[in-house]
Amino acid sequence: MATSQNKNAKPPRPAAVAAAVPQTVKVILADTQSIYRVGIRKILALEDDIRVIAQAENLGQTIAAVSKSQADVLFFEAAITPNPPEAISEILRRDPKIRVIVAMVQADEDDTVDLMRRGVCGIVDRAISPDLLVRCVRKVAAGESWFDNRKVNWMIEAYRAQASQLTVPRAKTRLSDKELLIISCVTQGMRNREIAQEIGTSEQVIKNYLRKVYDKLGVSDRLELALYCIHHKLLQKKSGMPEVAEAAAIAMANHAAAAAVPSVK
Repeated sequence: MATSQNKNAKPPRPAAVAAAVPQTVKVILADTQSIYRVGIRKILALEDDIRVIAQAENLGQTIAAVSKSQADVLFFEAAITPNPPEAISEILRRDPKIRVIVAMVQADEDDTVDLMRRGVCGIVDRAISPDLLVRCVRKVAAGESWFDNRKVNWMIEAYRAQASQLTVPRAKTRLSDKELLIISCVTQGMRNREIAQEIGTSEQVIKNYLRKVYDKLGVSDRLELALYCIHHKLLQKKSGMPEVAEAAAIAMANHAAAAAVPSVK
């Protein structure tokens, strides 16, 4: 009887086993004040799954640490440089996979929107509480975003302003069937890897196609692409189902905006 149960039992999948094993989040602290770095490090040191692997007190040290440490998260003080958005662009050029959290004393609307467009994954007050700091680092490391409601509203207003400029179609904008197919997948909320599997190609090829699409349409990300589709009814003729195509694009736009809001209970 025991033998029969063993034969019928299904062994755990390797992916499931790997997912059950906690992974250590590697963090770089970049701040001009040593006492602040010491405090943040002590807070994170209490967590078994978070480890500070490098510290920096200026932009040069930060870029050097990012280039060689292969960290998961960079906790970055905005005041470390006169031009935080440009610094973020340079950092992400050195390591496109690192996820950046910016700490600011007082968030400015223009800088906030610029930082978000440059690829920042979270913006926090410099006086953030220890428990929220730990939650922020974990969520950002897991692929989520961390912005308060005011910053999200700033972003949405910026997108709306840009969307109003997209109502006039660009001259001679032609998209191939493959590009339209990829756009359709994007508006359905599919990730690059899922799109690659759907059409039988690699994730890098999808990224290359999206860059070309963004350049052709004059947009910079998935949300702006969804807004463009709504304003220009881009997918309606292709799909033959206007209501479905527009609903998918609207759902994509709403999802992209909502995804930036952290769930704080």
